[in-house]
Amino acid sequence: MSPHEQARPPRTTPRYGGYVGLLALVIVALITINTIVTKPNGAKGLAPGELMPPFAVPLALGGMVGDADTARHADEGAAGRVPACRERGPQILNVCQLYEHDPVLLALFVDSGSCPAVLSDMQALASSFPGVRFAAVAIKGARASVRKLIRKRGVTFPVGLDSDGALAALYKVATCPQLTFAYPGGDVQSPAILKRPARATLRARLAALVAASRARGWKGPAG
Repeated sequence: MSPHEQARPPRTTPRYGGYVGLLALVIVALITINTIVTKPNGAKGLAPGELMPPFAVPLALGGMVGDADTARHADEGAAGRVPACRERGPQILNVCQLYEHDPVLLALFVDSGSCPAVLSDMQALASSFPGVRFAAVAIKGARASVRKLIRKRGVTFPVGLDSDGALAALYKVATCPQLTFAYPGGDVQSPAILKRPARATLRARLAALVAASRARGWKGPAG
């Protein structure tokens, strides 16, 4: 997750070339978001029993800039130079750190339409499940707009930025939002929720996650 501060060579593009290139990028972005939000591609999220793939991304409220680190080992090229589980710090959301000792609810979303409303549902329930680690990642999110919705919705759990969209393939994202429930240790506990659920449904799934985690030996928060 190194900062993007590389020097750029002088431009020799024709007068309207920049506008054409920008338009192309906008079209690609709209197609990507439309695919994630409205056209399931056969993916159903991670299967129960599957280990959550490691990743580390910058926090939206921090100042770190960079792509997602999804490397499992050192020097994995575009995935990352450092294993993702080792990327830790006050400005980093690291899924390995989340599931290290506690169960996890992870939401993947795009910051458009009604999709981010799931953050309000998660925030409303977080205090009822103090042992569960809540987190969310905005796929291809713009830092300014994600910060705005975090503050608007009063979100206190960590929200990361996946600037290059690497987690969409890694977590088999089919729709928006996509909610993954995992045991301490990172094993997926149950099928992902592939749309915004009713708040009562989300509460029930979280209660089931806590009960199943306790059955596996998890003690929950101290006290």
